[in-house]
Formats: sequence, C-alpha cells, structure tokens
Amino acid sequence: MRKIAFLRSVRIQRADPYIQRAVRALADDGIESGLFHTSGAAGDDDFPGHRQRLDRGVTPRELADAVAAWGADAAVSISLPCENALRDAAAKAFLDAAGIPTVMTPLAATMLLVDKWETKQRCRRAGLPVPDGFRIDSDLLAGRGLAVPGYRDALRALAEGTGYPLMSKPVWDSTSMGIRTLRSPADLDAHLDAHHEPGPGAVSTVVEEVVVGDLCSVDIVGRPGSYQVLPPCWTGRAGPEPVFTFADLRWCGPRAEADAAFAEVARALVDFCADLGVYGSVNVDMIYTGGRFVVLEVNPRIGGATTLSCAASGTNTFTSLARMARGLPLTAGAVPRVGWAIEFLAGDGIAPAVVAELRRLVRVVTAHELVIDGASHGDIVVITLAEGEEDRTVKSLTELHETTGFPAADVLGKITSLLNR
Repeated sequence: MRKIAFLRSVRIQRADPYIQRAVRALADDGIESGLFHTSGAAGDDDFPGHRQRLDRGVTPRELADAVAAWGADAAVSISLPCENALRDAAAKAFLDAAGIPTVMTPLAATMLLVDKWETKQRCRRAGLPVPDGFRIDSDLLAGRGLAVPGYRDALRALAEGTGYPLMSKPVWDSTSMGIRTLRSPADLDAHLDAHHEPGPGAVSTVVEEVVVGDLCSVDIVGRPGSYQVLPPCWTGRAGPEPVFTFADLRWCGPRAEADAAFAEVARALVDFCADLGVYGSVNVDMIYTGGRFVVLEVNPRIGGATTLSCAASGTNTFTSLARMARGLPLTAGAVPRVGWAIEFLAGDGIAPAVVAELRRLVRVVTAHELVIDGASHGDIVVITLAEGEEDRTVKSLTELHETTGFPAADVLGKITSLLNR
C-alpha cells in the first residue's frame, strides 16, 4: 500500500494532535496520506501530506473521483457531522466499486443511523434504553401526499401520553442543532404550525420525553468481531432546555458507579454495531440518570469528543482507522483510561505567552480555535493529568489564573470542583 486518503468535512485542526501523529506514523512506514477536505485551511503542520481542498457542495461521485485520481489505495472517512458522514458513505460505494476500499460504515446502515427515529427503534429492539417519544411527519402534517385529517389530534394525544415537557429535534440533524423545548399543548400546536407550510421550517422531527441527567459521549471504533470501546466522556447536563455542545466543561476521568454501569451497556453497543455492520467509527450520545444510561443518538462518524477520549485513554482513533485501511488487526474490547482529560472553552485569542506558561505547568494536548459552521467560538483547550495529580493541577491552574486571569474564574471553579470531588 502506497497511499491512503482521508475524507474530511470540517477543519482538520479539530483532530489535533492525533491526526498528525497518525499521518507521520504512516509516512514512517512509507505510506503517503492525502487530505480531501471541504472546510478550513490546512498547512504542513496541520496535515503533513497531500492536501486537496474541495467545494463544500462536492457530490459523493466527485469526491470519489478526486480520491481515485490521486491514486489512493484506500480511504478513511473522518468527516462530521452526520450529513457529511452520509456523503462519505455514498462516496464509499463508488470507491469500493473502483477497488479502493474505504473505512466507513456502509451506506444503508449510515442512512439508518442518520435518521434519529429509525435509530431509536433499532436501539429499542437491541435492548438499549431510549427516551419515550413519537415522530412527526412534516408531509402528513401539511397534507402532502395522503390526507390524514386526524393526524394533528393523534400527535396531540401522543404528546399527552408521553407527558410534558417534551424535547423536539429534527429527524436528520446533529451537533444539538434545531432542538426545541415544548412545555405545553400550546407549544406543541405552535411547533405543528411551523411544519404545516413548505419551507425551511417544514422538517420531520422526533419528539421525546425530557430526560434529566449527565450527558456523555462514547466512541466505538472497528469492524464486526473487533470493536474498541473508548471510555465515556462527560459533556454537560441534560434537561428541559437545549444546551450548546461545548458550553460546559467536558471531561473523561474516574466515576466508579457510572463506569460499572457502562460495562454492560458497552457490550450491548458492540452487539448493536456488529448487527448493523458498522465499519469505522460511531459516536454514541447518552444520558446517565438514576444509575443507568439512556441512548439519545448513535452517530455514524467520529465524535466531537474524539480528541478527549483519545487523550484520556492514550489511544489514537485515527491510527486505528488507518490500521483498518491497511487491513491490520485491532485490539478489541474496552479501552481503559490512563488518566484524566479535561476540555474547556477559553475565550478569544489566548496570548501565546499564556499558552506557553500553561504548557509549562500542565500537559496540554491541544489549544486551538473552535469553528463550527464557519462561526468561531473562541479557543478550546484540552489538558491531561494522571490520577494522583489532581491537587497539583488545581494549584498550578490557580497560580496561573492569579497572574494572567487564565483560565477564567468560572472555568477554574469547575475544574477545581471536578478534581476535588
């Protein structure tokens, strides 16, 4: 094997530093890497290999043709969110047919996982707990196609049976976009009205009971018979109001009761992935509540917390995916943590001198700008520490805050509370 193509739809910097390590390791083995990306700029430090920027609206066929023209022997999808995973899954169909095996879950399974309602039904059949809820079909609601005069009343009855408040989210969307809280029958009627006429608001949605608890994200990487389950990453608090994915402290570390409960869920998720034929990476969003995990989504792609899970486990998801592209075996099973990893937003433009001092005091995995859909959310930082280093880390960050104001007082308070509990 001489060349491996990586398909990417968001800025490659979000994969720092693990994609660079994977690419350099491939180069050491005489394999050239190519980045085919549709967002952001990438230089030698971001991706030390061939780089080709494609239009954001590139079709799966055009993407496959570009990879084939470069002469790739294999390809790997590392795109997100889900609409871009679907693009890569369609490109995989073309690439596989052209003799370029592509590490990506097959198209039919990807389409199922992108659909939140279908995923919910599949999870329920697999014995995985999911929130109660129902689906709103925008075509039936607007009378497009078959006329169903009782449809609105049926939805109102389902809502009453499920119980308010309710959470509505598009059947096809991800990264917490489009979520709405429905607190009353009046809110539901307004929501139904938004779906009545054709236009940008007319999308089918899943309406679910509100589950209150701790949000977590888990990455699963591999192929049927050989899946790695990375440790859960805690990403915030779930409740009746939608929350920006990166609004709270995100972390991976010891949590004895939840870790014990997750072991059984991990086995069920592996069976779920094997049954679907997952090939590559999936990201599972869950809520931990009352001693159990409730599955919200299974996204057919790498996750927004992939860097965090790699940092906490000492593994490299991108290396695992590259091994799959080379036909090399993966070590299956639960991947243990090797320590803490903590991720937090740090405001706009951290001064280089402050970053340098932070690196002197603690182990910094990455510090870069977070850009989502072209909008900057300031800088995001990931640090790691071993168990037993909690007090020293808090002391170091407190001293840094006192001299520079970084990290911000609220962030420092959350880190202190987490590490001192």
